[in-house]
Amino acid sequence: MERVSFTQEFLFRASPTILYKFFTTPSCLIRWFCDEVDINDNLFTFVWEGAAEEAELIEDVENVLVRFRWEDAEDESEYLEFKMTKSEVTGETILEITDFCDDDEVDDQKQLWESQMKQLRQETGG
Repeated sequence: MERVSFTQEFLFRASPTILYKFFTTPSCLIRWFCDEVDINDNLFTFVWEGAAEEAELIEDVENVLVRFRWEDAEDESEYLEFKMTKSEVTGETILEITDFCDDDEVDDQKQLWESQMKQLRQETGG
């Protein structure tokens, strides 16, 4: 199965500063992304339903960009990225997510991110 990248954009009323906290702090991550998280330097251990996955924080630009590389990824060029920009027109925050998956799972992954973003919106007030 071929691995492919995909990007999705979501609009938020919350500022990049608020969103950034939801990608980098345990108390915020467990509110929308995972059941548990442990951070040791740049290594994040995320837990979902008892299963742990480790990701290294490989790029971190405060209030702009957070990029993780999953430890078990077969291809080292794969990553999960959250990029935040402010719309000059509307004042909203544009969140761009880049992720990788098998080419036959793109629609499912996009639906998963839609669901996750709905939860994140609720937690951040929009």
